[in-house]
Amino acid sequence: MRNAQEIAAAYIQAGEQKSTIPMVRMLLLSILAGMFIALAAVGANTGASLIGNAGIAKLISALIFPAGLSMVVLAGSELFTGDCLMAMSVWSGRIRLRELLRCWCIVYIGNFAGSLAVAFLMFSCHQFSLFSNAVAVYTIQTAAAKTNLSFLSACIDGVFCNFLVCIAVWIAMGGSTATEKLAGLYLPIFLFVLAGFEHSVANMYYIPAGLFASWDSSYTASALSAGINCSSLSWSRFFLSNLLPVTIGNIVGGTGLVGAIYWKIYVSKK
Repeated sequence: MRNAQEIAAAYIQAGEQKSTIPMVRMLLLSILAGMFIALAAVGANTGASLIGNAGIAKLISALIFPAGLSMVVLAGSELFTGDCLMAMSVWSGRIRLRELLRCWCIVYIGNFAGSLAVAFLMFSCHQFSLFSNAVAVYTIQTAAAKTNLSFLSACIDGVFCNFLVCIAVWIAMGGSTATEKLAGLYLPIFLFVLAGFEHSVANMYYIPAGLFASWDSSYTASALSAGINCSSLSWSRFFLSNLLPVTIGNIVGGTGLVGAIYWKIYVSKK
């Protein structure tokens, strides 16, 4: 395992390398990452859909969801939340701010495209109908809850989510084997899901999946019979009440609480 100072140096170098990836390649890598996170969310929703106790259902989701970052790290792809640590390369003078923003924009768009594609394809192949529409009900319930958050709550949940995600990425960077990387990233991701924090890329699946599911009258009827209030579920609330504040929070949590602090401790000479 690398020590913390070696991890900082490795990530600064990685950020410099990421900034030189051609746009099309970066976009494809980010689409893959969006799909990996979305498929982890599919598994998390499916696993939790038949659990009547909300706490146990959240525990099942938390046990399954780390598969997403595992694929991102081991298979090789670009995830917006983890790439918030690229700010360390800017502060070290290895890349320019405009190069960072270029990467963030491409990766964010690619993550959204990959997540949205999985959400639509899961709806199209009737995956939500599993267990007598139980997956659809849980999917709609999850999306409705996320779009019902206040702007401030979503932002704060986003801060703590990406604090933990970037800690997971940081620990994984220290591993030299697949086993070390998986062991390092698992618990922080488990913790953020269990605590109910908000991840912008995951929500690019969770909320569109619920919106797509609401297009099917049988899914909607099942949700209504389960007592789920879908009044907050809309595309405008997805973007303005969840994705925007969660993205802001993710940037603050990743760059400020992890990147800036570790850069100051292990890299800055001042």
